Amino acid sequence: MERLGVDTGLVLEGGGMRGVFTCGVLDALMKHEQYFQYVVAVSAGACNGLSYMSRQLRRARFSNIDLLRKYGYISLKSLIKTGSIFDPNLLYERFPDEILPYDYEAYERNPGTIEMVTTNCLTGRAEYLSERKDRRRLIAIAKASSSLPFVAQVTQVDGKPMLDGGIVDSIPVERSISQGHQLNVVVLTRNRGYRPSGHDIKMPAFIYKEYPRLRVALSHRTEVYTRQLELVERMEDWGDVIAIRPQRPLEVDRVCRDTEKLERLYEEGLEQGEAFCAKYQLALR
Repeated sequence: MERLGVDTGLVLEGGGMRGVFTCGVLDALMKHEQYFQYVVAVSAGACNGLSYMSRQLRRARFSNIDLLRKYGYISLKSLIKTGSIFDPNLLYERFPDEILPYDYEAYERNPGTIEMVTTNCLTGRAEYLSERKDRRRLIAIAKASSSLPFVAQVTQVDGKPMLDGGIVDSIPVERSISQGHQLNVVVLTRNRGYRPSGHDIKMPAFIYKEYPRLRVALSHRTEVYTRQLELVERMEDWGDVIAIRPQRPLEVDRVCRDTEKLERLYEEGLEQGEAFCAKYQLALR
């Protein structure tokens, strides 16, 4: 078994409901008590990563599959009613406070750090935010990181308008390196070799008209994501990244509501996480 240094970073890609793969990986890590001291996460990766930081085994899986089956929180009805296709009241208020209580005290005791990536709508740049004590701010950051453009409302954090961090930094491995983590475990939600099939288009002025720099960022989103996918694969080949990703062809999209498909992807994540834990051991401080 290979030992990884305590300075190894954990990077969690987003991907909407494809993030159930990440849920499985993180549950395997928690089962084997593999806790990274630094995590940087985007969008669904940020939400799932918070359950990892509070060490609540299977909480993210329960949220993404069981509660979706029960509450159907992805819907056009929610989009029309709230401006968000993922019901924000359920996900960011009732779930953590009532239905599926988040263990804030365990999170606050965790000596590790999680940074969640958001996109600042005013600057069009990524921000890497963390919070240890202010529980409402913590949830606001997670919500902002997961606020998909066009199908979610802009979220205010510290008085600044924010959207999904994946707009500008879908796989924040370079952020982790800049924070001193030369080796990184990267949990991806696409198969190796995947590249976006579409092309970037210039966003018309009436879209997010009050945020011209956000429009610029959205106009380069495919190009930026493609470069990041290529970078991670090169780093994987060089040995600077250990990638955990789906091996089977994906049948889950960003807003998938088919819980049977989600179950299968979660189980694959669990398998891949178990395989990682059988091969690698994270050194303790």
